[in-house]
Amino acid sequence: MIRQVKKTDAAAIAEIYNWYIESGIVSFEEEPVSSGEISKRFERADDTNPWLVFEVDNQLVGYAYAIPWKARIAYRHSKESTVYIHKEHLGKGYGLKLMQTLIDDLRNKPIHVLIAGIALPNEASIRLHEKLGFKKIGRFEEVGMKFNKMIDVGYWQLTL
Repeated sequence: MIRQVKKTDAAAIAEIYNWYIESGIVSFEEEPVSSGEISKRFERADDTNPWLVFEVDNQLVGYAYAIPWKARIAYRHSKESTVYIHKEHLGKGYGLKLMQTLIDDLRNKPIHVLIAGIALPNEASIRLHEKLGFKKIGRFEEVGMKFNKMIDVGYWQLTL
C-alpha cells in the first residue's frame, strides 16, 4: 500500500535512511539522522512537495519524496525526487511503484520537471529512473567526498 507520510513514520524512515548513510555513497550525509530530524524534513510536505511511503503487511519498507530543486522562485515548477527502499526489500519493484505513484501525483500539479541526482556508480538507480522515462542530462565529476573517496554525481531529468 502506498500512502502519504505520517508523523509516526519518522522512526522507520530514519532506520531505512541511516543504513544508506552508513553503508554506501547513495547519500552524501555522513552521520546518522534521528527520527526527530526526519520528522522535521517531512513537516514541509504539501501538495507539490509530497512524501509517500510504501507498506507491506503494515511494515514501512520504502519512501519517496519530491522537494524543491532550488530555492529561487524561477525553479518553482522543478522538483528533485528521491526514493529509498529498506535493505531487506531491495529488488522487489517497490522503488518503481513508489516513484511511479509520485510521478503520477505530480503530473496533476503545476510541476514541469523532476530531477534525480545519482551518486555514481549506481546501476540499480540508473535503471529505475530510465525505466520511468528519466533521461541522463549531465555528470559532475568528483563533487562529493565520502569514505575518503571522491564521487561523481549524474543527473537525470523527467519532463512531465
